[in-house]
Amino acid sequence: MAARVPAGPEDDASAVLDELSRNFTYWAPGPGNGSLSSAWYRRNQKYSHLHLAQKEHPKPYFKSVLWWSGVLLMATGEVGNFAAYGVAPITLIAPLGCMSVTGSAIISVIFLKENLRASDLLGMTLAFAGTYLLVNFAPNMTQDISARTVQYYFVGWQFLVYVILEILVFCILLYFHKRKGMKHIVILLTLVALLASLTVISVKAVSGMITLSVTGKMQLTYAIFYIMLVIMVASCVFQVKFLNQATKLYTMTTVVPVNHVFFTTSAIIAGIIFYQEFLGAALLTVFIYLFGCFLSFLGVFLVTRNRENDHLQQSFIDFGNIPGKQMLDKIQPDSNGLSYGTLPDGSDSTRSQSGEKKEA
Repeated sequence: MAARVPAGPEDDASAVLDELSRNFTYWAPGPGNGSLSSAWYRRNQKYSHLHLAQKEHPKPYFKSVLWWSGVLLMATGEVGNFAAYGVAPITLIAPLGCMSVTGSAIISVIFLKENLRASDLLGMTLAFAGTYLLVNFAPNMTQDISARTVQYYFVGWQFLVYVILEILVFCILLYFHKRKGMKHIVILLTLVALLASLTVISVKAVSGMITLSVTGKMQLTYAIFYIMLVIMVASCVFQVKFLNQATKLYTMTTVVPVNHVFFTTSAIIAGIIFYQEFLGAALLTVFIYLFGCFLSFLGVFLVTRNRENDHLQQSFIDFGNIPGKQMLDKIQPDSNGLSYGTLPDGSDSTRSQSGEKKEA
């Protein structure tokens, strides 16, 4: 079997950071799914790490201006996204997560010099068209989210029935996942989506009550504020846990579109049931809104389709035909660290003709 080694300095760095890019590309857990600055952050972090890895004496990443600019933009975007839930319907904010995916693809072309494929252009076009329909046909309603309003919705029969059914489904799926060892992507991402519905409900409640408090109508003295705060934090933490399991078992090109569809659908249902956001809406409006969601889902699928395979094709070159090299194994970059070209543990397949083991 012919061995493969990193092609050069840039390919070395790209290979080492391949796993990093998978973790940060096209995904942001929890309610921050729709922030375009998240796309900039994820690509800017890879861009800064890539430049540092190419240097002979790289400095720590936290001393990089590029890295800190990504962190700052990430924080700014997430604060804005959090505030948006307090003033706009969930059924409008949640589907706009497709803009994070398209924004990430555009930034990757500009800064990382990745190829812009025909499927990317088609996907972006569909995502923009879906976004236009979502913005124009989502519920045009504004309501002050006070503590008393949240309490009223919280004890409403619609939400009580919904949360009981959600808990039952969650427990059944968790049983099959934990006790039966079933780790199918649908099970994992359904668990994420069920938690996401509680996340968006609590985020909107917390954001709305903070907004009213800032304007002079203090809401932070009510117990419901802290109940929603605990639900928000807990649901976000467990979302990340199950989503990380999915990303370890499946490629990001599979996880991203499925998670986007599940997350958005769950958030829309939560907004309709808890905040009654489509109450009194015309049937044609609902149909066009759902069609906009479909276009955005299809756009995300096209942008992420086969993108991970493109990264893998750039990480290695064939080393088997170089004269004087006898390679029977694979030399691969260590995705868990910053070392390049190490042989798998215990491998003694790379030897010189004298029988002495060569250093990788």
